[in-house]
This record gives sequence, structure tokens and C-alpha cells, in this order.
Amino acid sequence: MNDQAITTVLFLAVVALTVGITFWASRQSSGTNDFYAGGRSFSGFQNGLAIGGDYMSAASFLGISGAIALSGYDGFLYSIGFLVAWLVALLLVAEMLRNSGRYTMADQLAYRMKQRPVRMAAATSTVAVSVFYLLAQMVGAGALVTLLLGVDSQGLKNLTIIGVGALMIFYVTVGGMKGTTWVQIVKAVLLMAGSALIVVLVLVKFGFNLSDLLGTAASNSGKGQAFLEPGLKYGATMTSKLDFLSLGIALVLGTAGLPHILIRFYTVPTARDARKSVLWAIGLIGTFYLFTLVLGFGAAALLKGDEAAKVAESKGNLASPLLAEAVGGGAGSTGGAVLLALIAAVAFATILAVVAGLTLTSSASVAHDIYNSVIKKGKATEKQEIRVTRFAAAGIGAISIALAIPAQNLNIAFLVALAFAVAASANLPAIVYNMFWRGFNTRGAVWSIYGGLISAVGLVIFSPVVSGKGIDPVSGQNLSLLPASIDISWFPLENPGLLSIPLGFFFGWLGSVTSKEARSEERFTELEVRALTGAGAEGAIQH
Repeated sequence: MNDQAITTVLFLAVVALTVGITFWASRQSSGTNDFYAGGRSFSGFQNGLAIGGDYMSAASFLGISGAIALSGYDGFLYSIGFLVAWLVALLLVAEMLRNSGRYTMADQLAYRMKQRPVRMAAATSTVAVSVFYLLAQMVGAGALVTLLLGVDSQGLKNLTIIGVGALMIFYVTVGGMKGTTWVQIVKAVLLMAGSALIVVLVLVKFGFNLSDLLGTAASNSGKGQAFLEPGLKYGATMTSKLDFLSLGIALVLGTAGLPHILIRFYTVPTARDARKSVLWAIGLIGTFYLFTLVLGFGAAALLKGDEAAKVAESKGNLASPLLAEAVGGGAGSTGGAVLLALIAAVAFATILAVVAGLTLTSSASVAHDIYNSVIKKGKATEKQEIRVTRFAAAGIGAISIALAIPAQNLNIAFLVALAFAVAASANLPAIVYNMFWRGFNTRGAVWSIYGGLISAVGLVIFSPVVSGKGIDPVSGQNLSLLPASIDISWFPLENPGLLSIPLGFFFGWLGSVTSKEARSEERFTELEVRALTGAGAEGAIQH
């Protein structure tokens, strides 16, 4: 069997495994409780694995290792931000959200407020964050398949993105939350095992001497000691320093507002299991981000010539797969082909698991919050709601495919950081105010969500991400989304979090204090008791 055949077989085996799991899970599901929350049947350990599988996305595996390979110390700042974020999620939202919600973020927000405006706002924000996150996964899929098949055709990349979109729609419409959760658990195990194998092989090359690894990486990078010190990417100007601060705030606060992470807390039977699942997730994710350190610096140390050029051209997205090929024996060797195929297959499983979770979250919000609660006023049957979820999954998949095709030149860790900024700006202020501020009301919730969402997305549109960066002199690629001839970038930062997150909190406060809505003391007390004790957590949230 030749190298290409080995690669293809391993790759298809992982896809077949996930498809099989989805069919199996579809036979175990009945009703909205199974479809949205997996029947609340997962243990803390299982849900911790699934959260890890949901969180350790293509951005973590491909984007962060690539950012480290290209920018050294500054690239590792992504890992630190993603990991520290879990402390905020654990301390602020995990247990209280599990106790006070049912299926979606809007259930918790709408409990003491007017249903329709709050649910519309929450669903809009959920879809927006999910689409941003989905872009990153689609871009990663295009880069991976191009590498696997050895073809650099733009048409093939586009077809890959369309294929991933079709698969994610399949996972959600057939498997629901049970299928998605089991795919995420299997993917987490595969990702940790595959990453650990490559990390060990990299360390063997350097006699398990980290100092030697870092020294070689710095020397091979062409940037010397600066590669191992802060400032290579974010320290040159005041704008880049502010960009780093904005990135850090978005990463640390964003996790506690990510809809596809929040919905995972509803799949466990008790609040204690919600806490345990976050603790398991922190252990798993923390270990993985230590792996990314070795993967990134290992790629910088071991990849030279054409391989290093490929990493730079892919904006770092191919660093881990090419590193796997290098430690397996190099290009053209059987060991290299097997490890490349294994890591690429695991990365593809990573993408499939994450897009399934994102699509389920956003389509469930459309069906549960907009269709059932707003349009049908809570009177839709379970069958109608699930059918709308499936249609919504197809629509969201189509939007994500259309937006991902022009975004293929961007680093996927960076794209995910934008999703974090939107989540922290639109969702987190409303969640925090709702749980801790007695004076928060319907206008405050709506202004907070829309204000944060419009601020974050608007600033991105007028930032260098969308236009104004020009052409990369090395690869000849356009560095922004719009053609190089168009420049509408007046906002200098690439991540909007520094401005949009405070605006989200400000609009929530302003909307609340200017509203004449009567304060519902009884509802707040009821929500507070439920959030802190879990009393009545299984009850319906409608009122």
C-alpha cells in the first residue's frame, strides 16, 4: 500500500467511525430532552471529555501550534488565554447556569423577563458567535485535505469546505446531542493520544531536553533569542500591545459566553456533575495546551526548507501535521505517511466534532427560542421543534460555507479569538448581570446583547481583518478578507474585545437604569435560589 493510500484509508476510517456513532445515537434519542440535552444522562467525567472535545478545536490543535511555530513566545499566549478562561467559566457560570437553565442560554436569561425580545436577542447572538467559530473549523478542514491529498487546488479546498458543512448538518439532524456528545468524547481521546505520541517523538529527538528544543527552535526560526521572548508579534508598537491586551481579555472572558460550551452544562443530571465536568475539562485542556508548546516549538525546530515554507504559507495551520510527518521519518517514508495521516485524521475528527456542537447549539436556539417561544408562544410540539432545528442546521451550515470560502488565508486560532470577543461582548454581560444584579431587566438584557454584538461585529468589519492589510510579499496572498484594493479599516486593532466587551456591560447597565419596567423581586429571588441550590432545576422555564 502506498503512502497516499495509507493516508486516505486512515482518514476515511475516522470519518466512518463518527458517522457510525451518529447512527447509533439516533436510535437512543426520543424527544427534545434527548435531542437538546442528551437526556441529561452523561456523567461528570463523560461530559468533561465532551467539553474538552468541544473546546479543543482546530484552532487549538492547528492554529495555536502554528502561531507558536511562527511567533514563538507570543504564539503561546493563545494557549494561556484559552486555559485561564476556564477558571472564569468554573467560578462564574458552570453550576449556576446548569441549575437555572434548561436547553439554551436564553432559558436562563428569559426566566425573569419578557420572553420574546430576550429570546430573539439571545438566539441572534448564539448564531453570530457560532458562525464566527464555524469559519475557523471550515478553514482548517480546507488546509488539511489539501495537505493530505497533495493538491493545492482552490476548487478542491472549496469542495472540502462544502463537504464538512454537509457532514456537520448530518451529525446534528441525525444524532442530536447524544450523537454529538459521543463524537466529541471519542475525538477527545483520539486527540490526546495522537498529540501525546507526537510530543513524545519530538522530545526523543532532543533527548527530552526542553532547553535544547527551545534553543534549536530559536536558531532555526531566524529570529534568534527574540523568538523566545515577549514582543515578537505584539510588542513592536503601541497598537500591537493594545491588540495583545484586547486578545487576552477576549480569550479569558469569552469561554464563559460561548453558547456551545454553555449548552454542555445541561447534559449532566446534577449541578455537582456540572462542576466535576469542568474540573475534568480543565485537567484535560491544561495538559493539551502544554502539548501545543512542544508541538509549536518542535515545528519551528524540525521543519526546514519546503516544509517551513508550507507552514508560513498556511499561516501556521499545517505546523502540527507536517511535524508529525517529520518525526515519523520525513516526507516519502511509510512512518511519515502513517503519522501524517493519523494526525490529519484526528484533526479532521476534531473539526467534525466541534462543528457538530456549534451547529446543534445555534440551530437549537433558533428552534427553541425563536420558533417555539416567540412564534408559537410555547405551544409547538416536540416533533415540530426538532424538525425546525434540522432545517435551521441546514441554513446555518450554508451560511458558514459561504463565509468560510473567502476566509481561507487567515490563521484559524485568530478567527476563533474573534468568536471569543463576540461571545464575551454579547453574551457574558447579560449572563453575569442576570445572575448577580437585582436591577437587571428586559431592556438591559436586549441592549446588552445587541449592543455588545453590534459593537464587536462592527469593529471587526472596520478592522484590518476585513480590509487594509495588503498583499503578503512572501506568499503573494491577500492578508485581509476583502480585495487588496479596498480599504475601510479605521479601527486599528485586529481583536475588538478591548472596546466591545466594556460596551456590552455599559449597554446592559444603561438599558436597565433607563427602563420603567417594574422590578420583579420575586422572580429574581426564585432564580437566585434555583441557581445557588438547584431547587427546581428540572422544571420548565416557561412562564
